[in-house]
Amino acid sequence: MGKTEGKFYELPLQARLEIIAAEAGLTPADLEVLDGVHGLTPEQADHMIENAVGVYGLPLGVARNFLVNGHEVLVPMAIEEPSVLAAVSFMAKLARAGGGFIAEATAPEMIGQLQLLDLPDLALAKAALFSHREELLALAGTVDPVLSRFGGGPRDIEIREIADSPIGPFLVLHLIYDVRDAMGANAINTALEKLAPRVAEISGGRPHLRILSNLADRRLARARCTIPLDALGFNTYAPETVRDGIIEAWAFAVADPYRAATHNKGIMNGVDAVVLATGNDWRAVEAGAHAYAARGGRYTSLSTWSKDEHGNLSGYLEMPMAVGIIGGATRSHPAAKAALKLMNLTSASELAQVIVSVGLAQNLAALRALATEGIQRGHMSLHARQVALAAGATGDEVERLAFQMVKENLIRSDRAAQILEEWRRKSDD
Repeated sequence: MGKTEGKFYELPLQARLEIIAAEAGLTPADLEVLDGVHGLTPEQADHMIENAVGVYGLPLGVARNFLVNGHEVLVPMAIEEPSVLAAVSFMAKLARAGGGFIAEATAPEMIGQLQLLDLPDLALAKAALFSHREELLALAGTVDPVLSRFGGGPRDIEIREIADSPIGPFLVLHLIYDVRDAMGANAINTALEKLAPRVAEISGGRPHLRILSNLADRRLARARCTIPLDALGFNTYAPETVRDGIIEAWAFAVADPYRAATHNKGIMNGVDAVVLATGNDWRAVEAGAHAYAARGGRYTSLSTWSKDEHGNLSGYLEMPMAVGIIGGATRSHPAAKAALKLMNLTSASELAQVIVSVGLAQNLAALRALATEGIQRGHMSLHARQVALAAGATGDEVERLAFQMVKENLIRSDRAAQILEEWRRKSDD
């Protein structure tokens, strides 16, 4: 994959499709759902959501150069923001020089919450529920026999006391549930509904909310990478300057929640794009990530950057990653199915490991740009294309107009419209 990266973006769209089909062992027909004609239809959309009126498209790109746990991976990303694909692909290329990304994921255990109100004695209710732990786990295990056959199912029961609440103290039962290769929301919510009547009988309380938690802190994905010092220098920037600048920029995010919000948003630029492309719930992943970033009582950076004993740059990212490869839109959306097929993964764990690696690469790209020539240089040159399109440029005009605005360092819609009008007036003359 690395051999064609320098010219891949310059190829015609159809040629790019043929290359990734060959690299992933697919036929061009496998990817025809990405052509804007054979993908999700309004009829299919009508069965997916209520009040459907059509479909909404997003650009779908492929990030290249990713080496995750020694395996080459083509990474589909659905995103409208310019520069993300180019930046993340280049950072993956730098990471290859240090062995690529080393990633892992914990067991796919999700948390379901059952709120218990109107308890006359919380301590007695808590003890009663613990004494019936095995019974409750067995009851929850009857909900999804298919999942159980694949090794999933309920793993534990936890009881938490919420003491400081506007409505007074209450209990929360946590059902820990291994969902295997699914995201797991439906299985967990169904299990909670099954448990609620019996929990009421045991505790003497009133079951209220029964819902999974998106703070999936038992279902974590981790990635690390090492960027050799000699791979960091470019133009007039010495390798040590780039390395130290990245660490200094990261330290800002660690110390300041205002900076951390934007820092973590950069991570999610990469994460969300893959989650969305594969038909997973990007809103759930977003919620889990930001809650996890504040788990210590103050919002901070999800990632860590440091210098190793050899002077190389080391990066690490850990975050909740509730994604699946079965169920939901991963199977009902044709483009999501194609994206998963392109990645050639066999489990939700592998998908989580790729996604967290992309998040780390995207974080590196943003920090490197901010610490050196600024975020706008690469971003605005690509943003100029969007401005050109919005101004009405077509065909070859798009690149010409974008180039002209970048040259003038004036990337604005009014200037784009003015240049177009001048060109077209001259062509009419």
